[in-house]
Amino acid sequence: SLTRRRRNEILSIHDVSTYSVCLVNMSRELMFLQTLIHLLKGNIGTGLLGLPLAVRNAGLVLGPLSLFAMGIIAVHCMNLLVICSHHLSVKLNKPFLDYGDAVQYGMENVSWLRRHSIWGRRIVNVFLIITQLGFCCVYFVFLSDNIKQVVEASNGTTMNCHSNQTAVTVPSFDSRLYMLCFLPAVILLVFTRNLKYLAPLSLVANLAMCTSLVLIYFFCFTNIPNRISLPKVGHAKDYPLFFGTAIFAFEGIGVVLPLENKMQKPQSFNMVLYLGMGIVTFLYISLGTIGYITFGEAIGGSITLNLPNCWMYQIVKLLYCFGIYITFALQFYVPAEILIPPVVSRVSERWKLPVDLLIRAALVVFTCVLAILIPQLDLVISLVGSISSSFLALIFPPLLQILTYHNEGLSPWVIVKNTLISVIGFIGFITGTYISITEIIKRNGRHDNLDVTFFQVQ
Repeated sequence: SLTRRRRNEILSIHDVSTYSVCLVNMSRELMFLQTLIHLLKGNIGTGLLGLPLAVRNAGLVLGPLSLFAMGIIAVHCMNLLVICSHHLSVKLNKPFLDYGDAVQYGMENVSWLRRHSIWGRRIVNVFLIITQLGFCCVYFVFLSDNIKQVVEASNGTTMNCHSNQTAVTVPSFDSRLYMLCFLPAVILLVFTRNLKYLAPLSLVANLAMCTSLVLIYFFCFTNIPNRISLPKVGHAKDYPLFFGTAIFAFEGIGVVLPLENKMQKPQSFNMVLYLGMGIVTFLYISLGTIGYITFGEAIGGSITLNLPNCWMYQIVKLLYCFGIYITFALQFYVPAEILIPPVVSRVSERWKLPVDLLIRAALVVFTCVLAILIPQLDLVISLVGSISSSFLALIFPPLLQILTYHNEGLSPWVIVKNTLISVIGFIGFITGTYISITEIIKRNGRHDNLDVTFFQVQ
């Protein structure tokens, strides 16, 4: 079984870099370039593909400006987390604190919160579980939507990617049936209890996703329309959806402490953080803007759904789907390590493995059921981002600084600034969650009506 410290370090892992950071925590110290690569992989995932739709919700001008502002705030919150972790680890004479540790010990600085400080760790772990299982739900929807599109267009797929002369797509099963088809394969995948066996596949998956991303950029840059007449500012009611999607994409704060802890020269981490997040913010703004300009109001929940039905871009979709499939196991590892050990420890030795596998299968079925109930990719991303990412990336770090320096003369300006960031995050949480749920109910209602009409016609 994992030691307590190693398990705590794993809890902080996020997105495509989950396996990579696990290896980091179990191996040697990192050089500057290695740390930068891991930071980039920890922040560039499925959320990037949904940003063109996010820009549409905010507007062609307001969207990129908001992404830029959110990038600055996200980097600032990451830096606050590092500063507070350092301060508390020195104060408590501990070599390393993870996200949960930092919040727990930060609460102990306040007398009336000291008795309840353990809840700081528990709350962080709850949001980590929600975030990671939310990613798994997104992956189910992403896989079903993209594979469904490839299957339906397979008979008419062409080699000509310029005119995209394809036959009319042949309707197949509902996307939710595709999710059920993927379910056995995903369950078998998560039965891999030791991540080292996924190392080769993880490397291939990362290369596949990088290749796909390059080709997506290539298509967008070579297909920008001559005349652009898109709204500069979107509708106010759609802006919370932008917030949820954007913060979902920016939620790489979990990789910060493990990477900084293992860096060969920790004093250089600020440079890595600012350089890496500068690159990430540039990619987010560029793909979000160029993707929206290229496809306009027709942009889908993932930009891959707008790619032409020629073989090259069908392969792009399949490559990205393979990467997402492998990444599912890596994302699943975090909640599994939080939830399974306490249960397994209560059963006899002969039942440990069956119970472990049963819980894994039940958690995968749970994420699949949630995905079936909410089969809209853009709304799932926005909902997950609004509920969990807003807390981990925006709300907790500023409050943690106030708690950490509670008795050390924190300036009023810093308190006001941190409170403002947390309030912005909380408003985004409330409005983003409300609008996402409202849209989910509305779309599901329309879908049910279409199903009823279909059966009546038959």
